Amino acid sequence: MSEKRKILGLLLVLIMPVLPAFSQHDFIKKTRGGVFSLGNRTTLSTFNDGKSGNRGMGAGGQFRLQLSNRLNTEWFADYLTGNEGTLANRVDAHIGWSVMYYLAAPKDKLPLFQPYILAGHCFDYAHLEENLNKQNYAERWSSAVQAGTGMHYNLSQRFDLSATIQYMIHLGTDIHAEQQDAVVTFVKETGLSLEGHLLFNLSLNYKIIDLW
Repeated sequence: MSEKRKILGLLLVLIMPVLPAFSQHDFIKKTRGGVFSLGNRTTLSTFNDGKSGNRGMGAGGQFRLQLSNRLNTEWFADYLTGNEGTLANRVDAHIGWSVMYYLAAPKDKLPLFQPYILAGHCFDYAHLEENLNKQNYAERWSSAVQAGTGMHYNLSQRFDLSATIQYMIHLGTDIHAEQQDAVVTFVKETGLSLEGHLLFNLSLNYKIIDLW
């Protein structure tokens, strides 16, 4: 077998699993209400506490259940890791949901670009651990609300690439690392703290079935 044929065969093996995602078969029964999709996502988190080193990045998964032509829901889970300044590392886990409202109603076929706004709620777990002493740590559970905007890039009628930017506000006590006399301590503020940060999400999603 020639080298060109080997390369062509390898390319076919690689692209065959994703060919169904680009199928233009119209699987919609009546309206787009009932469309169920699965996806995976990457997330970048930027905390707004004034410390430029506080960034988190991670991955997660999601599913969507569309309620009508212009209303969709998204149910997600994220796992992010990052730094708490130069003193500690941080792990955040989000489990939540959002309601998505499309700015324009889709017609018979989805447009190439589909903008939307979204708002929702999630539960958050944060774990902070000193870089030089793994036995020195603190953790916190809290609730949060988020809102933002996004865009689907519809590669086909079933497959989309979605980008979202949203602001998340935690409805719980703030937790952060401090250092004094070379000793790192974790401080939990008393009372309610509206700790906020930006979230950037990029996801790939595949519409599986129209449930009703």
